[in-house]
Amino acid sequence: MKPIFNNQLFYWVHTLVIYSWVLMATTVLGSMVVIISIFIKKGNLSHIVARIWGRSILWVSGIKVTIKGFEKLNSTQSYIYMANHQSNFDIPVLLGKLPVQFRWLAKAELFQIPIFGRAMRGCEYISIDRSNRKMAFKSLAIAAQIIRNGASVMIFPEGTRSTDGNIKNFKKGGFILSVDAGVPIVPIIIRGTWSIMPKTRLRIEPAPVMIKICDPIETRSFTRKTKDDLITKVRNIMIAQL
Repeated sequence: MKPIFNNQLFYWVHTLVIYSWVLMATTVLGSMVVIISIFIKKGNLSHIVARIWGRSILWVSGIKVTIKGFEKLNSTQSYIYMANHQSNFDIPVLLGKLPVQFRWLAKAELFQIPIFGRAMRGCEYISIDRSNRKMAFKSLAIAAQIIRNGASVMIFPEGTRSTDGNIKNFKKGGFILSVDAGVPIVPIIIRGTWSIMPKTRLRIEPAPVMIKICDPIETRSFTRKTKDDLITKVRNIMIAQL
């Protein structure tokens, strides 16, 4: 006779707890960010609240995250961080455990989520509408200005979650931004989130996660005409490190 409370049932119960927590944390902390953004236009404090949001989700999910390579970053330097995208958990992992200020360059659909989207704007995160070429380039111009003001930007260069955990082809927008801004790209490898919650599964199964920060890649020798060479270089590094 099979036990009633098997692993599958446990994971589904835990998943419901996590979803409930995410909803509550997003409502409470997202509302806090919205209020903060009314009085403080710079997004640093709001990003700290978002970091608390990410850590709380990792805590309730029972997910342990380790970071390697943080010493490679210069605290006075702006970067364009580029991470592989395996799961919805990449967002709380990066927000909660990467102890640096950054602004997301994210697809427009995320900004349409009630409270969550308004909170993202309060953190100065940048919406990019890939269905509208003119608006997409306008978003890149806003991101370039934020970088010139001293902030860093976080991008998923694949544009969407991988269906099998492998790194897919990269979109070009982040690389146009990098050569225009002239700041280094920092490849970031996330391992473990795909097994927690792949794109095709709603159930969450906690597992250890590692963030690996690779050496910064200088972009000043590249131009818009040679951006494809930069894409190839960054992608090959990330594939090799994954």
